[in-house]
Amino acid sequence: MPVTTRRTRTVVHEPSGPAGPFSLPATTHSYLARSAESLRDAVVAGDVPTRYACAHVAALRAAAALLAARARPTARGGRRRPQKNAWVLLAEVAPELAEWATFFAAGAAKRAAAEAGSTRAVTEREADDLVRDADRFLAVVEQVLGLTPHASSPQLCVLVDPTGRTRAG
Repeated sequence: MPVTTRRTRTVVHEPSGPAGPFSLPATTHSYLARSAESLRDAVVAGDVPTRYACAHVAALRAAAALLAARARPTARGGRRRPQKNAWVLLAEVAPELAEWATFFAAGAAKRAAAEAGSTRAVTEREADDLVRDADRFLAVVEQVLGLTPHASSPQLCVLVDPTGRTRAG
């Protein structure tokens, strides 16, 4: 019996949506894992400054993950360009995350004060809010990268109302 073969053409398409997990650099995955670790550290931190600082670092590492996936080096001219922090770069590389970048950039001075040991730099409420915001930001970054967003810790679902009473979220 004769065998019939069919010739096919292979067409390569550039992905138009987010990249899949296997096309991301290893550095991206490393930063995402480190972000989750920092978030975990924030959740279990016994003191407010550490909770705030760890949450801010978690967000910074999530931003680094996205930068590792999207940022491309630019050719240097004869003049040296000014250094840009991660939040400025994030807004340039992922304009859809510019509001997040502005939000976390505004908390950098508080993080520095908290890391220096200041107990007055942030309130407990600010630290708790930043932990939840960093958790949301990590999920947004994972989604932008084409990954399944992580499941939030049950401890993050406890909200505090203005009277100081806790309630389930």
